[in-house]
Amino acid sequence: MPDEFDYIIIGGGSAGSVLANRLSAGDATVCLLEAGGRDTHPMIHIPAGFMNTLTNPAVNWLYSSEPSQGTAGRSIHAPRGKTLGGSSSINGHVYNRGQRLDFDSWAQMGNRGWGYADILPYFRRSERRIGEGDDLFRGRDGELPVTDIDAPHPVCEAFIESCVKLGIPRNPDYNGTTHEGVGYFQRNIHKGRRMSAAVSFLNPVKNRRNLDIRTRAHVERILFEGRRATGVCYQRGGRKVELHARREIILSGGTVASPQLLQVSGIGPGKLLRDLGIQVRHELPSVGENLVDHYLARNASRVKNASTLNERARGFALASEIANFAMRRKGILTLSPSLAYAFWKSDPSLDHGDLNFIFTPASYMQGVPSQLEEYPGMTIASWPMRPQSRGYVRAKSSDTRDKPAIQPNYLDHEYDRQLTIAGLRLGRQMIQSPEMSHLFDHEITPGAEVQSDDELLDFARAYGTTVFHLMGTCRMGPENDTNAVVDDNLRVRGIEGLRVVDASVIPAAHSTNTNVATIMIAEKASDMILGKQPPAAATLPQATEYEPARTVS
Repeated sequence: MPDEFDYIIIGGGSAGSVLANRLSAGDATVCLLEAGGRDTHPMIHIPAGFMNTLTNPAVNWLYSSEPSQGTAGRSIHAPRGKTLGGSSSINGHVYNRGQRLDFDSWAQMGNRGWGYADILPYFRRSERRIGEGDDLFRGRDGELPVTDIDAPHPVCEAFIESCVKLGIPRNPDYNGTTHEGVGYFQRNIHKGRRMSAAVSFLNPVKNRRNLDIRTRAHVERILFEGRRATGVCYQRGGRKVELHARREIILSGGTVASPQLLQVSGIGPGKLLRDLGIQVRHELPSVGENLVDHYLARNASRVKNASTLNERARGFALASEIANFAMRRKGILTLSPSLAYAFWKSDPSLDHGDLNFIFTPASYMQGVPSQLEEYPGMTIASWPMRPQSRGYVRAKSSDTRDKPAIQPNYLDHEYDRQLTIAGLRLGRQMIQSPEMSHLFDHEITPGAEVQSDDELLDFARAYGTTVFHLMGTCRMGPENDTNAVVDDNLRVRGIEGLRVVDASVIPAAHSTNTNVATIMIAEKASDMILGKQPPAAATLPQATEYEPARTVS
């Protein structure tokens, strides 16, 4: 195998798949290194297979966070994809770009070219919207299919009507003009199959002569000549291999693996590296810091007078669903874990939403990952869109095969605690409204006896969990931001020939799911790397003036 390429991409997840496609579209030679295997596991491609992939070591790194006060001393399961497509091969399929405010705040922090009008053309470039949508905002010709739910569910319909009665408007397209509202999620599911980044971007170009995809290739460190990154050393099948890059190395390992590899390669907080016996090549204290994640609390209720997904997922009913999927690509095996959403405000006076709600006509066993209850159930979960708690990812040794310490410090900030309580209260209003009285039997969790703020917060600490939206550990910032890891061209500060392109560069808490934002980041990065002029900024309707989020009294 050749040992020199123009570009080496470390990580075959969402960002790596897009980069491999775009950088190999010309004459440049590209090598993509993925520590996991190829995306051949059948549970990856069946949408309901997420219940398997979230806990399957064959396709999942199965990270866990460090215990903390915010989780009542618990360690929280933190799945990350270990296969081509990365976390897009194991996630919940949701296509959600986030609020316009998210990206405008990146630009307001000094990151040139990252405002919403600037990055909207990149969202459109990657998207193949199948369904209604304003083409000012939506793409029709991209690689990534985006579809609507095949059929409405009566329990979801009642939930949506309940939210409307509470003053939350129906929103036909939360990826269009306005993010706030209530409705059904858009998904990366097409013809009953998961549309991961690997399926959409990588597989169609995998036979290009100038693209070399190597799986089971675990990168151990980045190689340097002085301050320039020149290659990588990886292990594959018990053999160590060195590769060299003529132009650039792009690190797309994700929010956990990217900072860990930088640290193990000698780039990071000096004291941490010295304590681990790692030679400090370039001291960059913020590598691994600024970790952000969404932390949710679930309100589960028993349903009466209606069938839910719980009953369809066992016995003869499940056998019927399997046959339906095999013959027609229809039924519950083609569903995402969350069917409906509400993006809304903890305080009506706010100009933008600060709470994210997800709803499904199903309920899970308490403390048992991805295991549905036997009786009819429904679940609404909520989280603060822009949490203020910050944590870190820190290597525990000089070996990248040793899992790093992941500490999000969930509920560390008072703002997050207050919004978590507000979300549980508003979720109760949505479920226990007159519009749902014919369906609502009784609340299972937190339980009718849990009423005070302190009791609700204790419940969230004891039973809350991640939404799998880790971000921020290689934060992007302008030249004068000495705490940033990469500049607004995603180049590692103080190092030549090395960029980071994944969710770790997100500079502030993103309001919602991170997968689509990561794909957008990779689209924009590919133009930067190839020296292409960015597309003209979109001409948009006048934006609302956003206020800073306020805590809830």
